[in-house]
Amino acid sequence: MKLRALILLGMIAILGWTACEKDNGGGDGGCDNCPVDELIEGEYDPETYTIATPSWVIQNPQIPADNPMTEEGVALGRMLFYDPILSSDGSMSCSSCHKLNNAMTDINQFSVGVQGIEGFRNSMPLFNLAFTDAPFFWDGRSVTLEEQALIPVEDHTELNESWPNVIRKLAEHPDYPKLFREAFGIERTSEITKELAVKAIAQFERSIVSFNSRYDRIVQLNDGWFTEAEKRGRDLFFIEPNSQDDTHPGCSHCHSGSNLTNNLFMNNGLDDVDELDQFADKGRGAVTGNVFDNGKFKVPSLRNIALTAPYMHDGRFQTLEEVLDHYSAGGHGVINEDVNIRPFPLDEQQKSDLITFLEMLTDTSFVNNPAYASPFE
Repeated sequence: MKLRALILLGMIAILGWTACEKDNGGGDGGCDNCPVDELIEGEYDPETYTIATPSWVIQNPQIPADNPMTEEGVALGRMLFYDPILSSDGSMSCSSCHKLNNAMTDINQFSVGVQGIEGFRNSMPLFNLAFTDAPFFWDGRSVTLEEQALIPVEDHTELNESWPNVIRKLAEHPDYPKLFREAFGIERTSEITKELAVKAIAQFERSIVSFNSRYDRIVQLNDGWFTEAEKRGRDLFFIEPNSQDDTHPGCSHCHSGSNLTNNLFMNNGLDDVDELDQFADKGRGAVTGNVFDNGKFKVPSLRNIALTAPYMHDGRFQTLEEVLDHYSAGGHGVINEDVNIRPFPLDEQQKSDLITFLEMLTDTSFVNNPAYASPFE
């Protein structure tokens, strides 16, 4: 009996080992219980990455102490950002909804994920995030870029994958283990984690900088001159009530500073509701639980605005003309609308001049920068 018992235990052990070996690469599927755990060869000698910041940008880049920027981390993040390995069917990546030609946003009103499901908000552009105050997303539900990068992978309307499966794919990949070692100093493939993956993606996103528009070159570098239309548009944009035209609230109250945003959450008068709990999309209010935050969304930068149509959190406006018509109409008088949302006259010449000025904010060197483009092309 003892001999039979020993033989039986031995067979069970062999079968268990065989199953584990099969799932660990000998079969056609993944293995949750038998993670890849191999030694990673290569050096760990990271080089500090310095974000290119013009001297006239007063704000310093915001870099978390637990995720310093390195050349190796940015390079890894760039690969992960463009690699469809993060999606469940290998068809989409972060870049599918954040295209460089469109200032890292999507030309569609709502992006469609790997399951063919349409989202309900327009993709936000990804540039100057190192100079953008937290929290992130239209509703501010992520307090860090690292936290923000976690969400799309497991969102069923986006990449529809699980992080454990992503980590398995990365650990079994011929290149990624070495890249993770170079970026973070890990020694074994089992040390690859979702936390390290999103740290790398956040580093790449922080490296994306856009401060070289025609407007910047004229104002900051004395390189060139405004056209007459650009000057008129500039004066309308930065107008102060009671200075030239007390009926125009000016655009710079919300779109100010070097990044042309105040980084606040505001109700800009899009929807007409009788009660604050009637907003179809409660925006910031759904995160804070404060009813007065309902219908408020993060004020975006106006840099590269001519490239980022459609506009607003729900992409309801296809053109800048429509946007100006909306603001000229003055909102709906909802109790938590910003005080600067009020009717003001805007004739066709003024509208054209304002759009001419906004087009000055396009940074062609940014959208053509190979450092921000796919490393796979």
